[in-house]
Amino acid sequence: MDPQDHLLAEARRYGYIEGDQVWLRPLLDLPARQVGQVKDSADASLIYFSQRFSLFRAKVEDLLQKIEESENKGSFLMKALHLREQVGKYDALGDFAGLHQRLTAAEEAISVTIGRNREKNLATKLGLIQEAEALRDTYDWQEGTEKLKDLRQGWIKTGPVDKHLIEELEARFQAATDEFFARKKEFLAEKKAMTNRVYDQYKDLIHKSEGLQNSTEFEDTTRKLKQLQQAWKDIEGTLPRKQANDLWTRFRAAHNHFFERLKVHIETKKRQEQHTPGSGSGEDNLSRKRALVAEAQALLTRPMSEAVTRAKELQAAWKQVGPVRGEESDRVWEQFILACDKVFEMSALEHYMRKRQPGAEVSEAGADQATLRIQALREFIKYDEQERGVLTANLNKLSESAANDAFRSMLQSKIRAFDRKIRTKNDLIAMYQPPQ
Repeated sequence: MDPQDHLLAEARRYGYIEGDQVWLRPLLDLPARQVGQVKDSADASLIYFSQRFSLFRAKVEDLLQKIEESENKGSFLMKALHLREQVGKYDALGDFAGLHQRLTAAEEAISVTIGRNREKNLATKLGLIQEAEALRDTYDWQEGTEKLKDLRQGWIKTGPVDKHLIEELEARFQAATDEFFARKKEFLAEKKAMTNRVYDQYKDLIHKSEGLQNSTEFEDTTRKLKQLQQAWKDIEGTLPRKQANDLWTRFRAAHNHFFERLKVHIETKKRQEQHTPGSGSGEDNLSRKRALVAEAQALLTRPMSEAVTRAKELQAAWKQVGPVRGEESDRVWEQFILACDKVFEMSALEHYMRKRQPGAEVSEAGADQATLRIQALREFIKYDEQERGVLTANLNKLSESAANDAFRSMLQSKIRAFDRKIRTKNDLIAMYQPPQ
């Protein structure tokens, strides 16, 4: 069949001539409608509008082919809807019903694909939200910031979800992000404030040390400088390495200056007194220290308020006693400090018991009170062990650099202090336990 004859046959199948007008037969739910006018002849006009349909059908075929080949089928949904809408308006003669059916099937398939994709996108975005919300407990600010950047990129790259969920999901994700950065900002502000406080504390100790470095009151100044050294170790917080090193250098220089002078003073005094009989008797000092130990060990039998006051007086008296040489020096010092520690730990325990049992007469121990004290001491030991564990972990992470010597020494000193606290509390527990 000649192509023109085929076009004419198709045109007559779907359209007709009425007067000088070309009409499209009723289709779908639409009535017959005029699509044009007869120009040269009826057959020529029918062929013309059949050719127009071929052009429209080609557009539909092209779109359906693109949809079939594309991975992102959802991007063609509006084009498919537009062409399907044109089915009822396009001026041509042909099988519009068939095209409408094919476009409808394509739209439905695209809608199914979009629905599935939106379900996947919803699952992805919920996962991103959960990861963002999990950062509320982190204090690794650098890693957390990088993580949120990655999550934001993932959020942007994830396709859309159902419209009624968009606002809620965006709000949750943004709230998790805002919470993290608010915590980070607060932490950095507090860190800066803490750094400033630590810096001011170190500077204050440096100024005090430099004010004492040329003192000729050697005994009193030695005691003061040792207190300053302990205060330096007790400062909580850290500074940037270079700043900490510079401050430590100044602090150490002032102390070295004084103790070099003290060394010269002692050597001079030794030379002056080396022929003086009976000077600096170690035996006398040992006897005095043993007496202080005995009194300290007896303090637990006195009321706590008196015992604490007297323990502090004994500690001050200990510093006034001269040195004891040999192993006995360490032994007597250990006995003395443990006796004082028991007093201070017992005082803290009694204070805790009074707060826990307001109005009760906690001094009258009894079996029940002993049990309560043992329980409290064991709880205290747990806290001490946790603190000691943190200090030990920090010490183990510290590099062997000489720049860390001061910090390392401070950590070691604090660990020894907690060891002593734990041992003292265990001694008190043994004291409260009934004999086997």
